[in-house]
Formats: sequence, structure tokens, C-alpha cells
Amino acid sequence: MRRDIDRLPPLDLLLAFEAAARHLSFTRAAAERFVTQSAVSRQIRALEDDLGVALFARQHRALVLTPAGEKLLLACQNMLAQMRRTMAGIRAPAAREVLAITSTPSFASLWLIPRLRAFTQAHPAVDVRIDASYEIRDLRNDGFDIAVRYQQASAGDGEPLFRESMLPVCAPALLRGKGAAPLKTAADLHAHTLLQMEALAGSMPLEWESWLSAHGLPELQPRSMLTFSSYNEVVTAALEGQGVALGRRPLIDGLLRQKKLVTLFGTTKQTAKAYFVVTDPAARARPAVRAMEEWLREQATATVTRSANDSSGHRGSGFARAAGVAP
Repeated sequence: MRRDIDRLPPLDLLLAFEAAARHLSFTRAAAERFVTQSAVSRQIRALEDDLGVALFARQHRALVLTPAGEKLLLACQNMLAQMRRTMAGIRAPAAREVLAITSTPSFASLWLIPRLRAFTQAHPAVDVRIDASYEIRDLRNDGFDIAVRYQQASAGDGEPLFRESMLPVCAPALLRGKGAAPLKTAADLHAHTLLQMEALAGSMPLEWESWLSAHGLPELQPRSMLTFSSYNEVVTAALEGQGVALGRRPLIDGLLRQKKLVTLFGTTKQTAKAYFVVTDPAARARPAVRAMEEWLREQATATVTRSANDSSGHRGSGFARAAGVAP
């Protein structure tokens, strides 16, 4: 009896393939799906036997998709994205919308979440899901509606929200501590611990090196350095008085306003980066997505205006005179 060439293989085989193809690793796919590596290998072999073609070229310590594998991966990702959106709509209560937004961890925790109550109160029928990650998500395939991305200001995708500026900040306690070394000029940093985030692959150089060079101190050696994998940890260490950090405005403006952090030296350096809103074109047809886009624009405008006003204040307010956040 003739087999139907368009019949579908079991879903678990397709899920295993999609994970292995996305990671190009049976081991990482197994960890993601909470099965053994040998189980994933058997599932891939069963799928290849069912289709009658090889999906992976197994090279020395590496996996490479064959043309058939690339074609199947694209189909699986499109199918799974559609299924996730459909399941979210079915699981959500009647008349409610689920809005998925992805951004960097620092933007989510320092800027977005402190303001988010205003959006949820204005749109109580919208359930917001936030993904905080340094990975750049594929909106359509990964099931997200909006991304706020940290990109080169001169070549960013999407609609710009605001530019970023950096200036040294620390906890007030670091200035008041008994026997504390002075922090009156940038040169005084040699007696302090500097806090920084490690450079991500393909990103700009370590931030303190760039800042010190721009301020004529490329050879300055601090007492010590503390390096973290995320900017949230840098801010936490600064709040605990463990050293001097480069404050990223306007993300830290709330902490400056609350006087949990204070600025130093009255100098600032605008970085080459900015924040952009990127929206899945298909998702823009939904009212909740358009409402979030508008709300983000309004909040960004208010942020830039308030930062400019704060920057014209005095150091007692926690802000330097030249904080320099540009629209």
C-alpha cells in the first residue's frame, strides 16, 4: 500500500529536531527537553528514517544542517510560533490579550518594570509577559510581539526611544565612610574599586577603559576591579558601596532621584548605543500591541524631558550638571 508522502511524523520527533537544529547540539537539545542525549539522538534517527533523508551532517565535534534540515527547521519554527500564539489565546481568559515583550535585563529591571504599573492599570485586560535576556529574539518565531533592543545609535533597527550616557556613580556611603579616599576628580579613582560589566561578544570595549581614555586617563590603575556578567549586578554592587560604577543614564535616573546613588565629577560621556523599539509587523494589528508602542513612546519622551531637567540641577540632588541624555 502506498504511503502518504505528506503524512506528519510524531510531534515529539519534530520538537527534538527543532531544539537540536536551533542549538546544533544534541546535548543542549537534551538539556532543554529534559531527556538524555541518547534519547534525542534516537529521535533524530527515527525522523531521518521516516523522511528518508539526512537532516544533519555530522562533522568532527560539530553538527551542520543539510539543505533538507534547513528547510525543515524553518517550517518547524513557523509552525511552533503559530501554535504558541494559538495556545496563548486559548489559555488566556475570555476578552484578555497576552502581550509578550523582550528586552535586556537592565532595561527591564531599571526602566521598564518600575513604570509598568501605569500601563497595566490603564489596560487591565492585557496580560504582559516580559523576557529579560541578552539574546536577540526572533519575534515571529519565538512568539514575541515587541522587543526593546540596545543597539548602535547610528544603525539601530526599529523606532528609537532614547540615547545613552555614562558617568561615574557611587553610593553616598562610599563618600562618607571613615577614612574614605577622596573622590573629587577622576584621577582619584586610582584609590577605589571600579565596578564594570564584562564585554559581550562583538560589543564595545570594557566600559571603564573607554571612559578613562575619553577623559585623558588611559593609564589609570584602580585599587581593584570587580567585573560582573550583567549590569544589574554592577548596580547592586554600587548600591552596596563596593565601588564606583559607570551609571547608564537614563536607566539609573530613578536611583539618582532617590539619592541611592550620587554622581561624581560632573562629567558625562554619551555612548554609541541607544534603545530601540522593534515590533513584529503582524502583531501590530492587535490593539494591545499598538497601545504598548504608544505607551513606550510617551514614557521615553517623559524620561528624556525629566533627565534634561534633572541635569540642570545641582549635585545635592544626586545629578551632575551635564548628564547629557539626548533624545
